[in-house]
Amino acid sequence: MLAPEVPMSHSVAGEPPSAGRRAAPLTTAVYSATEWDLLTSLPGRVIVAAAAPGPGRPRRGVAAGLAGLDAVAAGRAFDSDLVRAVVAAIYARHDGASPSVDRLADLVDLLAACRAATRVLRRADPADSAAYRQWVQSVAARVCRATPGAEALPPAPADRRFLDRLGGALGLG
Repeated sequence: MLAPEVPMSHSVAGEPPSAGRRAAPLTTAVYSATEWDLLTSLPGRVIVAAAAPGPGRPRRGVAAGLAGLDAVAAGRAFDSDLVRAVVAAIYARHDGASPSVDRLADLVDLLAACRAATRVLRRADPADSAAYRQWVQSVAARVCRATPGAEALPPAPADRRFLDRLGGALGLG
């Protein structure tokens, strides 16, 4: 399975990129199909793990999943060719190739996938790598904040630990 090409952010006539977007000729061709699948499946895996109940973590409902999906969709407006391409691939996916929920909920597996994605992103433009990793972290943070009645409260200590571990696995702190 070949990965789709990422649209370039400059015009055909060669004008500079609009709205501060870089004209880097980034394509998904630099990633194997397995690596591309990792990058495009990770945000969904993060939503499931962030919404999963656990010791010290509040019970979340549909609002948490919707907050995560909204955070994924927000990637369409990122100033990163890579993040926009990942979001486009997520929305274009119609093959039903989503891992099982049991696999998605396994925190150890998720953190390993985050570390693997961070290694894969060493080949990306540093700004794209940082934008992708921060975007994935923001997806989890939005899900963790989507606790009914707790929107103005700081995250529960267990959620904070989850976000800290996720950030560490993504190389963000």
